[in-house]
Amino acid sequence: MAYECFEVSVEGAVAHLRLSRPERRNAMTLAFWRELPQAVRELDARGGVRALVISSSGPHFSSGMDLSVFQGADPLGTATVEARARFRAKLEELQQTFHALAEARFPVIAAVQGGCVGGGVDMVTACCLRYATRDAFFVIQEINIGMMADVGTFNRLPKQLPEAVVRELGYTGERLPAERAERLGFVNGLFDSHDALVAGTL
Repeated sequence: MAYECFEVSVEGAVAHLRLSRPERRNAMTLAFWRELPQAVRELDARGGVRALVISSSGPHFSSGMDLSVFQGADPLGTATVEARARFRAKLEELQQTFHALAEARFPVIAAVQGGCVGGGVDMVTACCLRYATRDAFFVIQEINIGMMADVGTFNRLPKQLPEAVVRELGYTGERLPAERAERLGFVNGLFDSHDALVAGTL
């Protein structure tokens, strides 16, 4: 099936899902949140997929959530009980997108180059393994714009990094460079270039 935000291919038993909107730094638009779980379900239904690699195009893995996701019907409003219920429902919908990765019957491997920001961190924490280019970095961006990282980061990251490091990243919004991430065990291995990263993970 054709997707707006992804290119999907399968070679042998390995599927490759590539974020394909480099002009938007692979920002997570409304279409992204709809298409990702659909793509995982379709790969699952094929029956022969034994592993999934997620990579992206352009200089950065993902700039995170496109705030257009929250436009219309005031989904960010919290002034009334009804508004808070809508906000909670929207968050649960977004969380289910990454649950599709965590619950996939095959291992999911993230291949990260450049920046992995905000929602990008949510996504890669839902993957089984993470590999990166040496110049990659991870940022819990939400603190820098006055939001909470509540689409999965704080559920999963404390199981993948020391708690003190998670607190540091969550409080400061500073970058976690790939080389430090590897030393701490969050990243499984490093590559010198994007091409080597994709080839190696595949």
